[in-house]
This record gives sequence, C-alpha cells and structure tokens, in this order.
Amino acid sequence: MHLHLHSLKVSLTAFFILGSASSILCSDPSKSWELVWSDEFKGPTLDYSKWGIEVNAFGGGNNEMQIYTDRPENIRVEKGNLIIEARKDGHAEAGVRRDYSSGRIRTKNRGDWRYGRIDIRAKLPIGKGIWPAIWMLPTDSTYGTWASSGEIDIMEMVGHEPSTYLGTLHYGGKWPKNKHSGKPHKLSSGTFADDFHIFSIVWEEGKIHWAIDGKSWQTQTEWSSEGGKFPAPFDKRFHLLLNLAVGGNWPGAPDANTKFPAQLLVDYVRVYQLAK
Repeated sequence: MHLHLHSLKVSLTAFFILGSASSILCSDPSKSWELVWSDEFKGPTLDYSKWGIEVNAFGGGNNEMQIYTDRPENIRVEKGNLIIEARKDGHAEAGVRRDYSSGRIRTKNRGDWRYGRIDIRAKLPIGKGIWPAIWMLPTDSTYGTWASSGEIDIMEMVGHEPSTYLGTLHYGGKWPKNKHSGKPHKLSSGTFADDFHIFSIVWEEGKIHWAIDGKSWQTQTEWSSEGGKFPAPFDKRFHLLLNLAVGGNWPGAPDANTKFPAQLLVDYVRVYQLAK
C-alpha cells in the first residue's frame, strides 16, 4: 500500500457524512476513517507518483473506437480538475489510427488498497457512444485472469442514458465463464452533465456499498470466484482506473448529435481506511 498522508480522521457515531449530504451507513460505528491517499488535482500537471497513463488502441476488449494516448489534448490537469477528453481527431499511435482519441489512467503500484471508502467527485460527459468509467481492478490477479480475480465498477455511464449510472461487480470464472451483478441508479432530475457528483463505495470484508452524494443506494454481499472461497475475489488489493471510452459493444457508436470534444472532469479522488 502506498500511503499519501496528510492524515485526516473523520469521527463516526452511527455513520459518516460526506459534506452536507445524506449519510452512508457504516457497519462499525466505533471506528474512524483516515485519509490514506488522495489527489486534489491542484498542480499544473498530472502527478505521476500517483497515476500511470495507459497508451493503447486495443478497444478495451469491448470493441471500443478510441485510441488512448498520453497527450495533453486527452489527459491534463487544469483549473483544479483532472480532464480526460475524448476527441474526434483521427489520431495515430505506433502505426494504428483511430477516429477517436481519449485517455485512461490508473493507480496500479502507486495506490493499491484492500478495503476502505473511496470518494470521487466528478462531472460526466453525455451523448450517444460516450462511456465514462470509474472502476477498480485487482493489482495481483491472485485468483486468475478476468473475471476470476474480480472487477469493481464504482461508476459506469453510457451517454445515451444521461441520468443513469451503474454500480457493478464482475467475478466468477475466467472469461467466458464470468458473472456480474449490480443495478442502475437514476437521478431524480437533470443529467450527470449538469453538475459534479460524489461517487463512492464503502468496501468491507464480504460487503460493498455504493453511494452518490453521500447517500447509499446499493449493497452487494453475494459473489464468488472459481479461484477461491468467499469473500474471494474481493479480499485482495485493488487499484483505481479512470477512463473515457468512445463506442463499443455496450453504448454503440456515436451519432451525428454526439458532441466532441467530450470531457470527464474529476475534482478529487480520496481513499480512506479505518484507523487502527
């Protein structure tokens, strides 16, 4: 684990509070949360001690249409926000050209955690074919290749459903014997492009809660892995990924109404663990 400490302890009574938002229930009210890793994106550039940039044109296994680059046109820090920008620019990397370019970053071997609370304050792009994601993958793949070692989707949204996002777990066997579970959450009004929201999970042994703006809306307690006994695979360290995909099997291709450039804006990422 890589600890970036300007230690912040949050006292708990029956629950913890995110700002002035509603509460997320906590199963151990006698303990307090400690901030162990964060990025507030206040510097002039991306902090490479915390993030690595992935450069590829492989379509993410979902027949996506973008090429991921490390160019500032696609990934940059500006005015206190991380900007991941999808562009329709026909960019090429290593002899491979795609109609769209975008960005994907991860904390692997820079920020890896087993259990905790993760808060990401972000504003999402919308439009047909737009696919922002905030998610987690296992750092060590102890139980085998995807999805035996698991995947935690904190937030996924397809731009043709601009008021809905999904929280999903992937587990079970190696592809194609993988399984998934989870459900969508719909805003009461407006879209995710209208304002920033705080997307959170609270990940405990045998239990994962999802929350938005401090309000818990989904809890999962049942999953499996061919590689080990419950609570496998979600009992090993995972790292964060942030990306903005274009097209693919799920959202389909952009259409004439999809606006480019499209931007995923991230105000902060904060990771807490229970103080010992």
